[in-house]
Amino acid sequence: MKRRRLLKVLPVLALAAVMVVGMLGCGSSDQAATTTSADKVDVRVASLSGPTSIGLVSLMDKASNGQAANNYEFTISKAADEVTSKVINGDVDIACVPANVASVIWNKTNGAISVVDINTLGVLSVVTGDSSITSINSLAGHTVYMTGKGTTPEYVMNYLLDKNGIADQVDLEFKSDSTEVESILENDPNAIGVLPEPYVSVATTNNPSLSAAVSLTNEWSTASGGSSSLITGVTIVRNDFLNEHPDAVSQFVQEQSDSVDTVNSDPAAASQLVVNEGIIADASVAEKAIPNCNLVCMTGSDMYTSLQGYYKVLYSEDPSSIGGNLPSDNFYWFG
Repeated sequence: MKRRRLLKVLPVLALAAVMVVGMLGCGSSDQAATTTSADKVDVRVASLSGPTSIGLVSLMDKASNGQAANNYEFTISKAADEVTSKVINGDVDIACVPANVASVIWNKTNGAISVVDINTLGVLSVVTGDSSITSINSLAGHTVYMTGKGTTPEYVMNYLLDKNGIADQVDLEFKSDSTEVESILENDPNAIGVLPEPYVSVATTNNPSLSAAVSLTNEWSTASGGSSSLITGVTIVRNDFLNEHPDAVSQFVQEQSDSVDTVNSDPAAASQLVVNEGIIADASVAEKAIPNCNLVCMTGSDMYTSLQGYYKVLYSEDPSSIGGNLPSDNFYWFG
């Protein structure tokens, strides 16, 4: 069922510094070793301005100081389609994208990418100052402002509205980015928006009359009967790059895991790095948001099982949401 790509064993060069290959998978606690500049690979990494980038800020900081295993060039974008086009055009090697977008790219490129880990679980909430909004069902008759047209947020909402029998009673109005939704909620606290972290924390901090009234992660678990979990983001790699630099990909995943652990374990310290990368302007808000971002680095069989369950739900609702076909087993990279 699982296709393994074997990593090449690097030769030990006499009279040269020893390079320790990063341990496979995200679960290891060993640090990826620092390599000599001659050994380092140039790796272009794209992510979205949100949780997937927050999980990487510690690695970004290490890379800027020359302490990472490879030469990483990080690009943070606000729109998923920007990252998608960069992957398809070969302008980046590794990308953190919405979970459904990974499958769409896989279908569109005839399997030219692989998924290496899940980086973010559920982060979406209904945010409003309207105290009558307590569940998905209470959205009936309302307009809901949100982002993510054609990506995870839209398909999650469509699934939940359909499962609750109110799909024809809710008007979804899409905005280009989360700051637009925040602005609407700030001007009218009784308006209803769907936001991901860290924007939930930004909105509720800026306007205390707002609250995260409904967790879409919890609503998803209820709607699916516990058969699947809500997944927000995954990490993908172009297979051309993976085949040429399998060790560099393993090192990235290990360093990504270490970065996520560092951010989760010390939100106060990580919050300033989040500000430095321009993801959130206020360190106190970033510190508040990090524990709610559900940052992970899930690999191997856990990744496989979780993503398959998630994709099957989306496929049953709308095959186009994942590109028309369920990814085959060779979509999943096991290190």
